[in-house]
Amino acid sequence: MTAQPDGSAAPQPPQQGVGGWRRAVRPVLLLVVAGVSMYLLLPSLLAVFGSWRSLGHLDWPFAILALACEATSWVCLWEVDRVALHTRAWFPVAAAQLTGTAVSRILPGGGATATATAAAMLHTAGVAEPDEAVAAFGVAALLQMATTFALPVLTLPAILGGAAINHSLQTAAYLGIAVLVALVLVGVAAFAGDAPLTLAGRAIQWLLNTTIRRRKPVTGVAQRLLRDRDRIREAVGARWKTVVLAASGNTVFDYFALLAALRAVGADPHPSLVLLAYTAAELLALLPFTPGGLGFVEAGMVGTLTLAGVPSADALAATLLYRIVAYWLPLPAGGTAYLLFRHRYDVGPAVS
Repeated sequence: MTAQPDGSAAPQPPQQGVGGWRRAVRPVLLLVVAGVSMYLLLPSLLAVFGSWRSLGHLDWPFAILALACEATSWVCLWEVDRVALHTRAWFPVAAAQLTGTAVSRILPGGGATATATAAAMLHTAGVAEPDEAVAAFGVAALLQMATTFALPVLTLPAILGGAAINHSLQTAAYLGIAVLVALVLVGVAAFAGDAPLTLAGRAIQWLLNTTIRRRKPVTGVAQRLLRDRDRIREAVGARWKTVVLAASGNTVFDYFALLAALRAVGADPHPSLVLLAYTAAELLALLPFTPGGLGFVEAGMVGTLTLAGVPSADALAATLLYRIVAYWLPLPAGGTAYLLFRHRYDVGPAVS
């Protein structure tokens, strides 16, 4: 949110000039960083896209299963939004989410534009006022971030222990179910009392202050976690259990999509390292340098799948298939959802 001029005092050119300069440079800097990142990651991207011929030899039932798992992951995300928005409507929430996602993946650093677009659509549909929609999306984003950052901690025992010495995607699926149960239990514990989040906050604070040299030590991590939890609980009310389950399902069904993609190319990797590959991809997708971590995710996933015992050709093909269903298909889906939204609500060429 930008500050409004009060009109009661004479303008201050130096401060406004500095602010205007920063506002002008920021998008240019984002584009430059995105361009440099894409240039450095181009070989990895070309290698992944160059494996498209291998898609002709897929085990198609499992490829379709990957798409179904990813679709279920999206439905879980829409359920989180519905609860946060206090609405029973599915179509406007799904259309707004898909459209906003498409916008964010077209524009580097387009998260703000995507949120504004989705909020305007929900306002047009009569679901929520723009500020209420933005707050609801903020709650959903907090839940996604919490799930993403909890994932490495929950999967660490399996990764370090090398769970399941036998290479079996069935075992990897069991690990995924175990992670789902663990995510739900952690979520329930976080909402049920303050002690778990307080302990987690102190542990994170100790880790940050111990491993990274800082001029000032990090403080108040536990308090920030509790404030974020209270914000979510206030927004979702008594339906927090539904939100915890849906947010966990959003992550775990996405993981199952990766397993199905691996099975579709005939790979038979080490199960615990499949968790590592997925966790790395989730964290890399948070990097703001390219839309949706494009390039970073592909490079990281191919590398970790290779470590998991997947032949390089299969790792490239599985990564391509997974990214098609998880990253690329939501782009045309978002465009289609926007057109259907315009038709249903009889809006003009742009949602405002």
